[in-house]
Amino acid sequence: MSGQAGSEETRQRTALEEYEQSSEGRPPFILTYAEMKLLGITGVGFFLDAYDLFIINPVSTMLQYRLYPNGTMPANLQGLLKASANIGSVIGQFLFGYCADAFGRKAIYGKELMLIILATILCISTPTGTLSPNGSLIYLTMFRILLGVGVGGDYPMSASVTSDRATIRKRGTMLAYIFANQGWGSFVGALVTIIVLACYKHVMNDEGETSKVDGVWRIVIGLSLIPAFGTLYQRLTLPESTRYKKSQEAELIEQGDLKKEKMGVEVGVHTTESESSVDEGPSVPAAKKPHFLEVIKYFSEWRHLKILIGTCSCWFLLDVAFYGINLNTNVVLAEIGFAGKTGTPWEKLFKVATGNIIITALGFVPGYYVTVLTIEKLGRKPIQLMGFLMEALFLGILAGKFYTLSTAAFIVNFTLLQFFFNFGANATTYCYPAEVFPTRYRAFAHGVSAACGKTGAIISALVFNSLTDSIGTPAVLWIFVGCSILGAAFTFLLPEVAGRDPDAILAQEQREQQ
Repeated sequence: MSGQAGSEETRQRTALEEYEQSSEGRPPFILTYAEMKLLGITGVGFFLDAYDLFIINPVSTMLQYRLYPNGTMPANLQGLLKASANIGSVIGQFLFGYCADAFGRKAIYGKELMLIILATILCISTPTGTLSPNGSLIYLTMFRILLGVGVGGDYPMSASVTSDRATIRKRGTMLAYIFANQGWGSFVGALVTIIVLACYKHVMNDEGETSKVDGVWRIVIGLSLIPAFGTLYQRLTLPESTRYKKSQEAELIEQGDLKKEKMGVEVGVHTTESESSVDEGPSVPAAKKPHFLEVIKYFSEWRHLKILIGTCSCWFLLDVAFYGINLNTNVVLAEIGFAGKTGTPWEKLFKVATGNIIITALGFVPGYYVTVLTIEKLGRKPIQLMGFLMEALFLGILAGKFYTLSTAAFIVNFTLLQFFFNFGANATTYCYPAEVFPTRYRAFAHGVSAACGKTGAIISALVFNSLTDSIGTPAVLWIFVGCSILGAAFTFLLPEVAGRDPDAILAQEQREQQ
């Protein structure tokens, strides 16, 4: 065991030396070719995540014109359709997170992308011409849930695959780069909607064939297959990381040592000859324990459970506010004059699509890249605390002055809110679980944390409209203020992870227990 201890100490020392030298040479946000290639493979999932989750807003409006031209879409079915991908995400995050740790990244990676591809094809095949309007929505909702399972699975998979391969001084930057693809997914989704609608202007607006919108939403959703197919092969052939292999070897060695000690004690009670034969005989490989037993054992310790509570709570509270705002942008669109309340169906759709791209450009994309540039210098904990508090401030201004803010003041306030969502907790809640937990439990812990976040998103999607009707928009915004302040409080459960090697810390904890 002394050799193993020496090896772990060497790894920890090397990691810390590497981090201390981070100010030398190129800054962390300047990437090598290999790092850019890794980001290309892993970042597509987050591009698709945002594209598929936020595109449902314009798509549901298009389905309104296709399926209910003389009526309104049932509120319950519309809410379920908007929440469906997030519901599936919770399942995918738990499932793929556990499997990635238990069976290896290589065995699982790429399967979530195959699921996304299959579900997307099934979604665009919705038979709106043969099913009833409600039946069409139920059909689409079912396969949006399946799509969500794949999208959700990408959270722990891409985070753990990247964290396993990243050097410690660049780990946060790499993860922030991946998460920044969420902003581009939203932006490209809005841009694609505008372009496809422009192509359909003649047939829908000039000739008055509004039902042709059926083709618009299928094309908009179907185009996401291009980046998915583009990276599928690379994901399926990505080799297992060295860090994951070492974590599995360490687990087997640890279990083997425990087995030897147990056998020695039990047999030694009866006879010293048996004890001697155990010591001198050839070592027998230990059978690997079921991974869920290892997970239960690890998180049964308060020092580990406390951190998991912190990552789960912060992500949940962040997503209640983040998705509450971004899945219900009608209030914002009305303020900036792009609500799409007047004109032909095509003009309404085009105006809303234009408003959505303005919203995305206002602080949404820039915030991610300020995080990329500063995460290694400022640290994760300060960025998350600052993000939650600034969100609370700007949400409080919106809530308190909701009916008196001028249009210009509203836009500036909303832009700053979006900026500090993404230069703040929206980015760091993704990075934290991938950095603070050791390789052996990383994907599972990330999956659980992300699932808590999506649970917050589901709650927001399902209750925002009904709450707004009953207590008013300002009161709902005050609830979001409370969530942001609570998120800042739960951040104090988390350690700073800049320069931290969780595998070396785990090895040290195990030595102390022996």
